[in-house]
Amino acid sequence: MRNVNNDNEKREQQRRRLMENKAYQAMDGLTKYMDKYYLDALFGLLPGWGDMLTIMSAIPFIYFSAKILKSIPLTLAVINNSLRDVLLGMIPFFVGDIIDIFHRANTQNMKMVQGFVDGDESVIKEVNKKATQSAVVLVILLVLIALMIWALVSFGHYLFSLF
Repeated sequence: MRNVNNDNEKREQQRRRLMENKAYQAMDGLTKYMDKYYLDALFGLLPGWGDMLTIMSAIPFIYFSAKILKSIPLTLAVINNSLRDVLLGMIPFFVGDIIDIFHRANTQNMKMVQGFVDGDESVIKEVNKKATQSAVVLVILLVLIALMIWALVSFGHYLFSLF
């Protein structure tokens, strides 16, 4: 019985230590501002720069999952989710910005990270299950992002040539 209590105390101390980490606090703040106050969608209104700012908001999540939690599956899932958010946000004519209001990648990433910190078996199981899928999807998303950049640049050149 005493070992169980010691294990629970150690787990709770580790959980508190993780939540006091500066990267964790940055993730919590980013989630609040980017998703709750819709800054992700507002940044998307800045052509080119908005999507760059959006992907920059993923850095604390990637750092925390890779360096602090040392979880490759979680890191892959976070990167996958963040790249999907960038790809969706790049859809032109403000469609991507509207999608950003509903997608909330930072909230999804925070839930996955929080599940790992809390030791939530269902979250851990789900992230591990998606690890291989995430690796394949990451390659596809990177190719789609490159194609979207090419298409947007081409479209911009076309519009510029009209004037």
